[in-house]
Amino acid sequence: MNISVIGGGAWGTTLAQLLADNGNNVLIRDINPEFVEKINKAHMHPFFDVEIPHNIKATLDLKEACDMSNVLVLCVPTKAMRTVLKDINTVITNKKLFINVSKGIEPNTSFRVSQIVDEEIAKDKIEDYVVLSGPSHAEEVILRKVTSLVAASYNPKSALFVQNIFSNDKYLRVYSSDDVIGVETGGAMKNAIAIVSGIASGMGLGENARASLISRGVKEIVQIVKALGGKEDTAYGLSGVGDLIVTASSMNSRNFQCGLKIGKGMSASEAQGSSVQTVEGIRAIEAGYEIGQKYHLDLPIINTAYLVVNGKLDAKVALQMLLSRSLKAE
Repeated sequence: MNISVIGGGAWGTTLAQLLADNGNNVLIRDINPEFVEKINKAHMHPFFDVEIPHNIKATLDLKEACDMSNVLVLCVPTKAMRTVLKDINTVITNKKLFINVSKGIEPNTSFRVSQIVDEEIAKDKIEDYVVLSGPSHAEEVILRKVTSLVAASYNPKSALFVQNIFSNDKYLRVYSSDDVIGVETGGAMKNAIAIVSGIASGMGLGENARASLISRGVKEIVQIVKALGGKEDTAYGLSGVGDLIVTASSMNSRNFQCGLKIGKGMSASEAQGSSVQTVEGIRAIEAGYEIGQKYHLDLPIINTAYLVVNGKLDAKVALQMLLSRSLKAE
């Protein structure tokens, strides 16, 4: 099968290797000429010192990538997703299956990627939409270490299709789901709690404090998922708690590292700017705060983190605020 990956960064090129391992021909479209050249000429991953299969090609040409396949894997930062989808809509002439593997919430609108696709891709150009998410550091998947993901679509057949093309008996297992809202929301909001976990570590608070923040953060993720119409079980699954476990304590996590730098004194903008990869967690905190206000949710961790990342509250003062809240039953 021919498959096009839109976005050849750390995760996009890693998934291209997985798809190539599964016998597919993969064309990556990226806007970075150096990435394209490294993939085509050196057959190397743009971010990791790993050789990738030779049946992975890359191009700067969006139309070439879209013409190559009716399956488009979307792997671009959420803040750029709308622009990329607008461009895709102008060059495609037939229906495509859109598979989103990015985890984030759009700035300004707080839209999930499925909502952006609905707005920007003409109805006669969408075969279906599937989100693929779960606990998955690219640094491990590129080395073919065992990983599990979940593919969610409102159409069970589409979820099963994605489950089959991404599953690999040796190192990657994919589950299916019909809860698009839950999978997208959990995948985005875990980044918010990962930032908070990093801040706690950067402040030297210790493992006990971090465990408390993560576990209480789960409750806030669940509230947001349910408020938006997702299922509680999904929030406790791979795309929610599963992804949170791997993101909230690992140095492979760009969101945890961003929080770590904030906890050590950097501003949120400085911490974001120091990362070579996109950090979605700051926007997730802002979106969580906005959703909480809209639905009148009790989100003390996200609300306090919102003040910290926007420079309105010192992290040490924020900690004291959380500790001095009224005592209550768990």
